[in-house]
Amino acid sequence: MRKLTGLTVIFLIFIHTISCYAEGGQAEKNSAIIVLKPKTSERESAEMIQKYPSVQIRHEYKHALRGFSVFGLKKELELLKKEKNVQYVAEVKQYLPALDQSVPFIGGEDIRGYYDLKNRRLTGRGVKVGVIDTGIDYTHPDLKNSYKGGEDLVDHDHDPMETKSPQQLATVHGTHVAGIIAANGKLKGVAPEAEIYAYRALGPGGSGDTEQVLLALETAIKDEIDVLNLSLGNAVNGPDLPISMALNKAVEKGIVAVTSNGNSGPGIWTVGSPGTAEKAISVGASTPPLKVPYLRYGLGSSESEVPLSQLQGSKPWDLHFSEELVFGGRGEKSDLGNAQGKVVLIERGKLTFTEKVKNAKEAGAAAVIIYNNTDGEFTGTIGEGIGIPAASITKYEGKKLRGWIKKSVSPSGKYIYKEERDLLADFSSRGPVTVNWGIKPDVVAPGVAINSTVPSGYQALAGTSMAAPHVAGACALILQMHPEWTPEQVKSALMNTAKPITDKEGKLYHTFDQGAGRIQIPEAVNVSTLLSPSSLAFGMYTRKGGIEEHEKVITVENVSESEQHYSFKQPLKEKGLTWHLPASFHLKPGEKKEVKIGLQAESKETEKGIYDGYVTLSEGTKKLQLPYLYVKEEPDYPRVMGFEFVQADEPGKYRYEMYLPQGADEYGIALYEADGYRFAGYLEWGKAAPRGMISKDVNSEKLPRPGLYKAVIFAKRAGKEDRIETTIQIEAEK
Repeated sequence: MRKLTGLTVIFLIFIHTISCYAEGGQAEKNSAIIVLKPKTSERESAEMIQKYPSVQIRHEYKHALRGFSVFGLKKELELLKKEKNVQYVAEVKQYLPALDQSVPFIGGEDIRGYYDLKNRRLTGRGVKVGVIDTGIDYTHPDLKNSYKGGEDLVDHDHDPMETKSPQQLATVHGTHVAGIIAANGKLKGVAPEAEIYAYRALGPGGSGDTEQVLLALETAIKDEIDVLNLSLGNAVNGPDLPISMALNKAVEKGIVAVTSNGNSGPGIWTVGSPGTAEKAISVGASTPPLKVPYLRYGLGSSESEVPLSQLQGSKPWDLHFSEELVFGGRGEKSDLGNAQGKVVLIERGKLTFTEKVKNAKEAGAAAVIIYNNTDGEFTGTIGEGIGIPAASITKYEGKKLRGWIKKSVSPSGKYIYKEERDLLADFSSRGPVTVNWGIKPDVVAPGVAINSTVPSGYQALAGTSMAAPHVAGACALILQMHPEWTPEQVKSALMNTAKPITDKEGKLYHTFDQGAGRIQIPEAVNVSTLLSPSSLAFGMYTRKGGIEEHEKVITVENVSESEQHYSFKQPLKEKGLTWHLPASFHLKPGEKKEVKIGLQAESKETEKGIYDGYVTLSEGTKKLQLPYLYVKEEPDYPRVMGFEFVQADEPGKYRYEMYLPQGADEYGIALYEADGYRFAGYLEWGKAAPRGMISKDVNSEKLPRPGLYKAVIFAKRAGKEDRIETTIQIEAEK
């Protein structure tokens, strides 16, 4: 149901419902994941399933989570949810996919000058890294020595080869991810001697479902993988989807789980599951050192500089001299009669990026700048081999530039290049997590213009999908140096030594934007102190008046060979918040100590909905940053998200779904005719909806006549209403 957004191959999620025909009429059947409560015996689960004749067990899960996948009548699956031994029932969902300077930038080359306890260089040697993805081209010269085996959970064999045939919707994602982790040839990954195991859970075109991903997790746990990378996710901000729960279980079994945070930024509350998994290391995307082209135009006080975001697949932006500018409409051939030798400004829309740039080249253009038709930035890709530079800019800058071109006698612009680094990628999803109000991502890593392996060559891609494997490789290096460490210690090492990053104005990004900051591998490998947990999520409190006391207990562990002295520093003062921090103390080598961090909140004085920042622990001259988050009352999170409307599998029916993070006091879907905006009725309306995903099939006869409609999806909770507005198509019956 959900489509890929942008270029950055981050997976989105949709309901997969199967219809079948029972004797005597039609009865809808679904696949679902049943998660059992702890201590449920096999006898109890067997007796429970026997009560529902249509329900068949498809796969049993003992490692990734406690439960099984089933296939049966939808009405019986609904009854299963009410069984005393059932913790959670989730319909099977389908997933679609979401080095050059980045590795040395995070210290990946410097660390190779360090040695482990066996006097071997730190290269990830002996560490098993699993990649749950689209498979891997293990014949690639940079990967053939790193690849050690795997499983294909799509075709159910032992050959997890990436889909290569264009006729079968070829993929590149898994091979690209594997190269970032452990390429060892022309390119060098973060941990070039780590052992790569491929678990192909996503087939041609990157399609797969919950069952396949869970089976991949099961297999990885049985294979005793050390580090697991999942560069996949969805657009729903909730911690309770099966993959998130399974990732937490994998961590409990000793696996370091790394997952991408999502590519739905820059808005707040955009992190998607499994990036919401509490025990996993969720990774956002930052920029490695990049030379960014800027267009400079205008004169004197009206001179402007516009950053250009290069479209992937285009020729690198290499213009240096003054070039004449011309407006080329939406890039249709009829708009480009005056493009010869000029840089053409084109509005986004109607044609694909490839068609626009190809038309401009055929008209003799020197380069193309495409401006957005909605607010904010965008990334894009064009077909290979067109051969002229192409870049994107925002709608605001595009309209401003268009106006200047129109009024200038001879409009031209110059191109300058600035080095930028450690900026948060605009597309990188932000937190916090709804429901438990946790901080995600945990860290950030380079995820922009990352050149890595793909079948038959190399390609630069962008996305949090590319940031996560930088962290997975870093985990392999840490485990080579400290093979006895737990996943929690590995996560602490990365977070405690991360570098908080700032925007172009020097202002710190929020903790729910960047977590602890950008990873630094040498510092993480040689860390002296570990803090657990590595972030402080005080949750949401709804008291209307008075003073509330909140307390978190953290463990400070000295993992160095010398005594360490510690002292806490007060966070920046915020009205209504008072901190109670431990007194200074010492720890001997190998010693650990539990300390309490108190936060007093006076609700009448607090003014913001979300408070975040860093508690600083000084270890001698070193500074360890502990990100914190405090949510006052019900914050301004989206009350509704993840709306989809498609034709159901059964003829004559449509299906809609939406996610309500905290439930709703009232919700609905109103339809308006696209032409004239006349009210056409409610697709749904209800009260007192529970938290979670709402999915429902609707008969065609209950819908308005075929045509295009504007849908307004709304949900109210605690006095606040949020809306999603989109366009849906109702088809005529065939």
